[in-house]
Amino acid sequence: MRILKKLARLLLALTFITVAGLTYLVMAREDIEPFEELYLPAQQGDTPAGALSIQFLGNTNLQISDGSTSILTDGWFSRPSLLSLTTSHIEPDRDAIAQALEQAGISSLDAVIPVHSHYDHAMDAPLVAEVTGAILIGSESTLNIGRGLDLPESDMRLAVSEQPMVFGEFSVTLIESTHYRFPGGILEDYADPRQEISHPLVPPVDVYDYKAGAAYSIHVQHPRGNLLIQASAGWVDGALDDVEADVLFLGVGGITGQSDEYQESYWQQVVHAVGPRQVIPIHWDSMTDPLAHEALMPTLLFSLLLDFNSARDLAYARGKAKEEGIEIALMPMWEPLYLFTD
Repeated sequence: MRILKKLARLLLALTFITVAGLTYLVMAREDIEPFEELYLPAQQGDTPAGALSIQFLGNTNLQISDGSTSILTDGWFSRPSLLSLTTSHIEPDRDAIAQALEQAGISSLDAVIPVHSHYDHAMDAPLVAEVTGAILIGSESTLNIGRGLDLPESDMRLAVSEQPMVFGEFSVTLIESTHYRFPGGILEDYADPRQEISHPLVPPVDVYDYKAGAAYSIHVQHPRGNLLIQASAGWVDGALDDVEADVLFLGVGGITGQSDEYQESYWQQVVHAVGPRQVIPIHWDSMTDPLAHEALMPTLLFSLLLDFNSARDLAYARGKAKEEGIEIALMPMWEPLYLFTD
């Protein structure tokens, strides 16, 4: 009897420790404090004449506007929880989309351009295009997400790599790239561009039904200056050698989970290739929390499961930029950044 009581107490203690540990992993987050010095200050007042306005809306959502024409990358605002991603089917959250667009002050857009077709980039894009009157641009996989949400064919355009598209004074070129290559074969198929969405995707569906399809670097040219959005930490050798960008929005999510050789190749093939004066990291904030006033770091559980250590990834980008004399900065959420002012 005494032994049974001891075993019961031991089991209770182990249960408590397990629950406490899991609770900590679910609730605790990586620390943003070491990187707060990188945040650009909010810019008050009217938009300076002739400037480009860039607004960061989390993950790899960037609204780019010159006051007459507006383009949005991805437009993903639903952000299903980690529990939803692992235990149920997912679908766009129309309320979350409406709230995000309202907070960002977006009522109309000319184009919505997902960088590839995973849920955290393209799931909401057709609905954003629908409510803003925009054209949805992307791979056949992205267009099949649009078809599954009944977006008319007239409101969609198939991307052609390296073929410029003109919107007002913007020239936008999608350049075929690759998705981040998950190390050790983990989720290898999920990142494979040969895995395509071959038919209209009608949600709710499993997260893995949002297959990557083609991935793109997005080169945005304007008389005021040039930008490159490299949302995922993958590349095609030499694809950006003839591309110039004053500002580079650099996807850093998961980069330090890769080998030193992979990290160096990524920096060479993207950052060195386009020669920016400023690098702004993206794809580092939490993907499993509702959008908030500020960008949130991922929970420790998410980081542990996917080996996406955002603090480590940001430190990598900051260190490389400092080493090479490149300005590096973070953008606050919802606040416009004005580029190329007179």
